Amino acid sequence: MQAQRLNLMLDSVIRLVRRGAMANAINLLTKLRPVDIAQILSQLQAYERETLFKAFTHHDLTKAAEAVSEMETETAVALLSKLEKADVTRLLQELPSDDAALLVGEMPAELREELLDTMKVEHSTDVQELLGFADETAGRIMTPDYFALDEDVTVSEAITALQRRSEDFEMAFYLYVVDSRNHLLGVVSLRQLLLNSPSTPLKKIMIGDVIKVTTDTDQEEVARIVATYNLLAVPVIDEENKLAGIITVDDIIDVMREEATEDIYALAGVDADDRAMGSAITSVRLRLPWLGLSLGAALLGVAVMQFYLATIEHSILLAVLIPVVVTMGSYAATQTMTVVVRGIGLGEINWDTSWRVVLKEGLVGLITGLLVGALTFVIIALWFDWRLGGIIALTMILSLLIAGVLGTWIPVLLKRFGLDPALVSAVFVVTLTDVITLFFYLGIASMLIKYFKL
Repeated sequence: MQAQRLNLMLDSVIRLVRRGAMANAINLLTKLRPVDIAQILSQLQAYERETLFKAFTHHDLTKAAEAVSEMETETAVALLSKLEKADVTRLLQELPSDDAALLVGEMPAELREELLDTMKVEHSTDVQELLGFADETAGRIMTPDYFALDEDVTVSEAITALQRRSEDFEMAFYLYVVDSRNHLLGVVSLRQLLLNSPSTPLKKIMIGDVIKVTTDTDQEEVARIVATYNLLAVPVIDEENKLAGIITVDDIIDVMREEATEDIYALAGVDADDRAMGSAITSVRLRLPWLGLSLGAALLGVAVMQFYLATIEHSILLAVLIPVVVTMGSYAATQTMTVVVRGIGLGEINWDTSWRVVLKEGLVGLITGLLVGALTFVIIALWFDWRLGGIIALTMILSLLIAGVLGTWIPVLLKRFGLDPALVSAVFVVTLTDVITLFFYLGIASMLIKYFKL
């Protein structure tokens, strides 16, 4: 229902913009939620999107800023780059500091400095501090606006303070308890504030064992912690255990979506910046390197086949059935690799536990190889020749076993050396599996072909 409504709105906005009825299009957008505005704008042509957004910013700056915070970073930065610098500054000041830092951090260095110089001092300082942390860390995505009180404050005083300062916080899920030097001592949920006596000091009801992260914690690890412990927000501390900020669940959802998108794209050999509605030239530029790697992988397979050219010439059926053994090995490797990369992302697999996963996936490869090999033997024996079926069945067993081992070890090794296991696993795992499978297949055939004619 909502999707149909959005499609109708999108069609109406497109017609109004193309007729030049910009005021009507803006009035239509004003009635929508920020996330719906962001979705509609993202589906317009670039020129239409830029023209409409510029006019909408002048009409309702606050709602335009809210819509920007719901957009993908690349889309938002592209839109902001088309505005006057004064308008960009005003819009950024409407955003929470963590959202503003995310956008400013993606802008060219010269423009970034100009914007920070023209922003209000307080907001600019918060953004600069966040930009000082490494990209994709807790420090970069946290918000410095949190609700914290001294441990001796009573429940009644805490509720009064929260009511008085509620507009200062983007979201107040928890009350953090700190000492006079801002060291994190504990956490109190809003539910606890309502259920305890007004005269109770916070130190009596706080949870001292706080689940927290440091400013340099990887954002993917932060997302895993929040998902594991079902948190609405997680505090971020510095090296001295001082409370530096918090990361709320809405930012975690963005991180999880971003990381999942990157992993899916990487496993498919596509850059994360490639978009269905983007420029064809951009897509070509982003996809060519991956296609080049795939070409190199294919040429390695050709080299193996050239090495065994005499064997292939002896029986053309060997060449005819190459796609069968290669396809099965590649698919098995992709299955294993996908499961392992996901396990690494969820924190289920690390270097210390990887050997158990290798044994498990190796066993899976062996069992599936035996079952698929037996089925393939029957098919090839009935279709062509039982001896050829035996060669392929034996190759299938070895190929699926190797696929299980490589599909586990390579992502784990890449993670061990600080590389994204999804980024290059597909190229390494599938290429090695294909080459080894061809080597086994033609090697076995070359050893047996001297004893009987195929």
